[in-house]
Amino acid sequence: MRGEDPFDEGATSILRQPKAVWATAGASVVAFMGIGLVDPILPSIAKGLEATPSQVSLLFTSYFLITAVAMLVTGFVSSRIGGRKTLLAGLALVVVFAALSGTSSSVAELVGFRAGWGLGNALFVSTALAVIVGAAAGGSAAAILLYESALGLGMACGPLVGALLGDASWRYPFFGTAALMAIGFLCITAFLKEQPRPARKTSLLDPLKALGHVGLASVATSAFFYNYAFFTILAFTPFVLDMSPYRSGAVFFAWGLLLAVFSVLVAPRLQSRFGSLKVVGGSLVLLAADLVVLGYGNHTTAIVCTIVSGAFIGMNNTVYTELALGVSDAPRPVASAGYNFVRWFAAAAAPYLAPKIEEWTDIHIPFVVAAVAALAGAAVIGIRRTALTHEARELEPRHAAEDGVAAFAD
Repeated sequence: MRGEDPFDEGATSILRQPKAVWATAGASVVAFMGIGLVDPILPSIAKGLEATPSQVSLLFTSYFLITAVAMLVTGFVSSRIGGRKTLLAGLALVVVFAALSGTSSSVAELVGFRAGWGLGNALFVSTALAVIVGAAAGGSAAAILLYESALGLGMACGPLVGALLGDASWRYPFFGTAALMAIGFLCITAFLKEQPRPARKTSLLDPLKALGHVGLASVATSAFFYNYAFFTILAFTPFVLDMSPYRSGAVFFAWGLLLAVFSVLVAPRLQSRFGSLKVVGGSLVLLAADLVVLGYGNHTTAIVCTIVSGAFIGMNNTVYTELALGVSDAPRPVASAGYNFVRWFAAAAAPYLAPKIEEWTDIHIPFVVAAVAALAGAAVIGIRRTALTHEARELEPRHAAEDGVAAFAD
């Protein structure tokens, strides 16, 4: 299976998009900022609220646990009220709960507000991908690339914004996110017209039924293990580095820049040359090696390995998204919901388990466990390689036709 290269001569530039797409992508940047926003201020939050690392890590766990479960609801909601209203509902929830997070007086309150934030983010993020794919010029490859660009930029800017605002108080990044998402709400309101609703309404069980497809189930399972490794780095490494918000923010900003560059520029070219499965398999193996060195290296080595991991994570994010949307015959929003339902559980588990594993063993073992998880993800891809390649190739003509119809309708 080879990825479509949207940079080939003659392809529609991802920069030539309708205002509605840019408004949605811009709001997506802020939504993804919310994921890494707390990274550089985790130690500050722990100190300010007199909490342990494992307690503070519940900020990620509650956020992604609710996000995972909410994936079963997003299609149900959007197929009934429409994509535009679903986006606005998600943005409104993020604005409210991000602002409330900044007022928290205890870890329990903050964890609860982050859970509400996760619900809003799930409604927004899952629907945003479908809206961008449906409205973007240039077909699904350009749309996915634009979405991954928003993800990369958001993940890069989140730690930087968190550091700049969090240096004064750990509360300010939450208020800042609420303000930015309110601007996103206004942009969506102004520029995005109501999207056509699907002919068939999505049921709550449709994403689970979609996982009955062996190809999608294989991709989701592999992504589950990959996300465990990913969020061990994102949620646990700040405690290991033990740096000031500014320095931690700078490290994760560099990490996010590599993530964005490899997601948008490098991954499509490697896919075009080697195929998606070779790229994701090789990247997972390299990520596992990086994690082991990160866990056993000195402080400088840990910083370098944290930044370098962004390259592997960027490539994986792009390839996994394309595989999830293209490997089964389920409608893309349904396939995306089922895929995200599985993988976000790992994002919820890793931030809690990593510090617990450190408490039970030592500081090195959480990274060893994450490395094993990355290798497990690569093993799933390798074992299911033949089926994934065949199924994706069989479905390419159908998805190409879908994109042509969508472009004609636009």
